[in-house]
Amino acid sequence: MTPLQITLVRRSFDLVASIAPQAAALFYANLFEADPALRRLFRGDIAQQGARLMAMLGQAVRMLDRPVHLAPALRSLGARHGGYGVEPQHYRSVGAALLKTLSQGLGEAFTPEVEQAWIAVYGVVTHHMLEGQTAAAVA
Repeated sequence: MTPLQITLVRRSFDLVASIAPQAAALFYANLFEADPALRRLFRGDIAQQGARLMAMLGQAVRMLDRPVHLAPALRSLGARHGGYGVEPQHYRSVGAALLKTLSQGLGEAFTPEVEQAWIAVYGVVTHHMLEGQTAAAVA
């Protein structure tokens, strides 16, 4: 990721974080609309899950310029998600729901440059989470 992409993601996340509960609810609505089968993976309170999602995103956004710390955290998260039943193809649905949510939440602030920056972030997140999931599966 470039320094400009990191800046764009951080600025846009600050806007979304100010409406975190609504953004999380919108994300899950988008996710379950796109892939209803994923609903079975969420057994608890979806509002609490949304709070955890926003906290995790916030942590990742803060660590974007410190990949040496971000990568192990994402690998660990991926290993846990594999245990929850998350499969590699689910990451596509999650990424699409994330981008749709950002577009809806940010409106005109979701410029093509911001979109590309988030695509880059999600690529990094997915890469490391899948590494962690794969490593946990063979261990």
